[in-house]
Formats: sequence, structure tokens, C-alpha cells
Amino acid sequence: MYLLIAGVSLPILRVVYRLRATGREHLPDGGCVLAANHWSNFDPWPLGIPLFPQRFLRFMAKKELFWPPLGWIIRAGGAFPVDRSGGDQQAISTAVELCRAGHVVVMFPEGTRRRKGMLKRHEARWRTGAARIALEAGVPLVPAGIAGTDRLARLAPLRVAYGAPIATRDLAGRDAQEVAELATERLRVAIAQLEGTLGSTPQEPT
Repeated sequence: MYLLIAGVSLPILRVVYRLRATGREHLPDGGCVLAANHWSNFDPWPLGIPLFPQRFLRFMAKKELFWPPLGWIIRAGGAFPVDRSGGDQQAISTAVELCRAGHVVVMFPEGTRRRKGMLKRHEARWRTGAARIALEAGVPLVPAGIAGTDRLARLAPLRVAYGAPIATRDLAGRDAQEVAELATERLRVAIAQLEGTLGSTPQEPT
């Protein structure tokens, strides 16, 4: 399913949406957590295509999306569910295992899309899950910036920038929660900087 969707949509993204990506060299050969800003439910699409077919990305997606037949499709495309109402240890454990097995696990630390819609109940705010998973799995935490997915209907050009992994070695010896919070703040800054290079408008933390 992943190969089918990516193969069919690649020409659309390249030609219709003029997808361009930079910084692919920052992705390690092994497992990592790839964390990006979140404009749209379509964000995984341009985030994964520039790495296709070399890398098969895995996505943590809200459990509300896993209804048939959509759930079957996104699960076949590499996604696994997470319950956003509280700490979903099963989803975290799954992400850690995938990272240790060499997969790229995609996370959106803001927790939800930025633009509030009629059916949207959660406000975007930064969470430490991406950093905690990367630290527990012992893999790099790689930031990424996405622009254009909030304007797909207007055929806006899609842009993606992958950044250098977040430095965390200097945080050794601190409390685990403090390390996760500091790493998340560094991640927030890095993603905002990447978004700036794409001409998008990063959301300031509240």
C-alpha cells in the first residue's frame, strides 16, 4: 500500500504541487524520530515522498482516524494509532520498538493541526513525546519543516526542509523529564528556523 500510494502520487506532488525538499542528508541510515510542524492531515504525504523509495516511514496517528475503511488504508500505509486523551504507553512502546528496528517514526510534537476547524476539539501545543521516544530508543531526533499543505486546494507549492539532529548529549545526568522538556524546546526552535527558510509562518508558543 505504501509503495502504491507513493508511486502513484509522486508525479502529482512533483508536477502539480512542485514539491521541493532540502536536507535529506540529515536523515541517518538507521532508526530515528522525524518531528515536524503540523498544518494538515496531509503533512505525512510531502514529508515521506522526498525519502521514497529508500525509506519507509511509520506514522503515529490519532486513533480517531482508524475507522473502516480509512483505518485499513492508513495502517497499511505505515501508521499506528495513539490515544491523545492521555499517556498512551502502548503507542510509545510501539514507536520505540520501531525506531530500534531501524525505522523512521514520524511525529508531530504540536499534537494536532494548527488551524482550528469546525470539528477540531484540541488546540495545538507542544508535547514532549517525540523527544522522549527518541531518547528512550537511543536514536536521533530529526526536525523538519513543512509548508504548503494548508493551501492544497489553491495548488500552493509544497516545501520540506529536514534539519540536523537535535543535540542532547550535553543534557546527560539531568532528570529524564527535564531532558525531554529541554530537548523539546530545542526541537521547537529548530523546526521554527526550518519553517522560516520555507517562507511559512511558524506558530509562536503560548
